[in-house]
Amino acid sequence: MKKLNKKLLYFFLLIALFSCGGSEAGNDEGDEIAEVYTEGKKMYETRWIVCHQTDGKGLPAVYPPLAGSDYMLADRSRSIQQVMNGLQGEIKVNGTTYNSIMPPQELTEEQMVNVLNYVYNSWGNKGEEFTVEEVRTALEE
Repeated sequence: MKKLNKKLLYFFLLIALFSCGGSEAGNDEGDEIAEVYTEGKKMYETRWIVCHQTDGKGLPAVYPPLAGSDYMLADRSRSIQQVMNGLQGEIKVNGTTYNSIMPPQELTEEQMVNVLNYVYNSWGNKGEEFTVEEVRTALEE
């Protein structure tokens, strides 16, 4: 039984890995976000919703939450770098350890600003606006 559970977990992780960064999933819930976040929301829904879910709460023990994420909200520059360059290895988010893979994303600076502004200001998150200059500076570090 343990082998079966392990195989199912690996299968699920492979499906999620290939889905993240390329899914065309959508969200019809019509949550009330400011017009400025529309493009960021569209990007989130086509690239990250499979892993981090519609509500930003992630998949327990597999993909970390973005909603209320102490890890994400603690370091804006790191967030920019990890979205663009991907992430592999252990991280601790809200007291839980995750060890998944997030593939790098090919985004323009403007696309980075849009999606980060959406994520940093959704699901109860309250973040300052990202700018193209901030993205450019973080990517040069």
